Amino acid sequence: MVTRINGFSGMDVDSMVKSMMVAKRIPLDKLNQEKQILEWKRDSYREINSKLVDFRTNKLIDKYGKSAALNTQKAVVSGNTDALKAEASANANGIDMKVSITQLATKKTVETFGLNAPVASTKTLADLQIMKEGKDPATLTDADRTALNAEEFKFSINGVSFVDSNGKSLFTGSTSIATMVATINGNAKANVTAKYDEISGKLIINSKTSGTDGKADLVATDDNSLLDLFNQKYDSGTDGPEKYKTTNAVDAKFSVNGRDYTDKSNTVTINGVQLTLQKTTADPTDPSKDIPVSITTSSDTETALQTIKSFVEDYNSLITLLNTKLDENKYRDFKPLTDEQKTAMKDTDITNWTDKAKSGLLKNDDILRSALSNMRGIISGQVVALSEMGITMGSYNSGGKIVLDEVVLKKALTENPQKAVDLFQGTGSEANNGIFDKLADKISGSLDSLVTRVGTSKFSADLTVSYKEESAMGRKLKEYNSRITNMLTILENTETRYYKQFTAMETAMNKLSSQSSSLFSTTS
Repeated sequence: MVTRINGFSGMDVDSMVKSMMVAKRIPLDKLNQEKQILEWKRDSYREINSKLVDFRTNKLIDKYGKSAALNTQKAVVSGNTDALKAEASANANGIDMKVSITQLATKKTVETFGLNAPVASTKTLADLQIMKEGKDPATLTDADRTALNAEEFKFSINGVSFVDSNGKSLFTGSTSIATMVATINGNAKANVTAKYDEISGKLIINSKTSGTDGKADLVATDDNSLLDLFNQKYDSGTDGPEKYKTTNAVDAKFSVNGRDYTDKSNTVTINGVQLTLQKTTADPTDPSKDIPVSITTSSDTETALQTIKSFVEDYNSLITLLNTKLDENKYRDFKPLTDEQKTAMKDTDITNWTDKAKSGLLKNDDILRSALSNMRGIISGQVVALSEMGITMGSYNSGGKIVLDEVVLKKALTENPQKAVDLFQGTGSEANNGIFDKLADKISGSLDSLVTRVGTSKFSADLTVSYKEESAMGRKLKEYNSRITNMLTILENTETRYYKQFTAMETAMNKLSSQSSSLFSTTS
């Protein structure tokens, strides 16, 4: 550290050094400004990304793309309304139905008898083995623990063995109960769902398929059986020879307008109405009696009309945002303010200046222009079909917005509701995707471009989600940070050198002054 000496020459060294450093700091200020512009631009991109994700995922896919969104048929349930839910599709034929339910479809279930004490799912299979053998964990040596952690517990179900490529079990003593459950549930071929009850210590396995087609066939080896760990309460004397409680699946049994049906599932579609069976229709006070459910259907265009109306509003809002960013004025003379510049300005002046400095950062941006062009292209490609639905292109100055005539739309929905479904949601085949899917697909491409350039999230509209560092902008910001750090070191060394030089000058002048005083004293 340099010792700063002032006063011998009468000069204000601090002010002089500060003045000399002003010019030296100009390149650093420029770097900080460039970095700030890049960060502002990245935030502007994130705003666009958020709107695109919201429109694509939350609107086009999760809202407008659902079959119920354009459904012009309405099912009304009366009578035993708790027994089922009914949802009419666009193909509902308007036939009234009376439904009686005698049996719900169930899934095959295998359940162990449980543990001798409650155990958290964070515990390992080794902990269960210790409990099963009645050992005191405190008496185990490190070698005992190592051996237990390495022990394998084999398990197979529905012909699927949970082993690795070397034939070793995926479940060892070091595997936690939670991980074991997640591993079973993550295997699609096994087609089962496992659950663990921390209170009873029971492992419960259900077939994912309901009805008699659903299987949960177990194969557990006699030694090191995974299920045996969760079967510590089993007593052959009182529980019988079956080591696991098994409940076989049954099919749903119901009747519609007097005709009997049997189905593997509790969800069926009859006469264009999806029925979800929830309970039997037996009279709770007298099970021998039946309280049937009555279902009627009627035309109701309001839901579809509101869906298309909301789509037009959301589409136009996004088009407006893209056009605004693409055409926004860019004020090239307004650079980001330095800290020193801000100290000489009022808060309102700083805000106004910063707003202009941020303006136009995405002017004529290629990603935004491509997104806008793609969206407009999909709409213009269906201009005739859309016009029949009351949707037309706006004026030349509207930037691609669309206009809705609700009267024409309502008439079209009443006369041919399926035509609206085919136009917006498609016919069910990839070759005949509707407008919603086509827009979602094009926007997905724009989001991919933003991920690569900016590091935004393709799946989240949250403006607080962190950026991915491995993006073009992320790498550029890393470069700026590195250059700024290096430049700060250079400036610090330069400032230190200036102070050293002034200190040396002051010391020399002090020495010269002392010599002069001594010479003057001698001659006197």
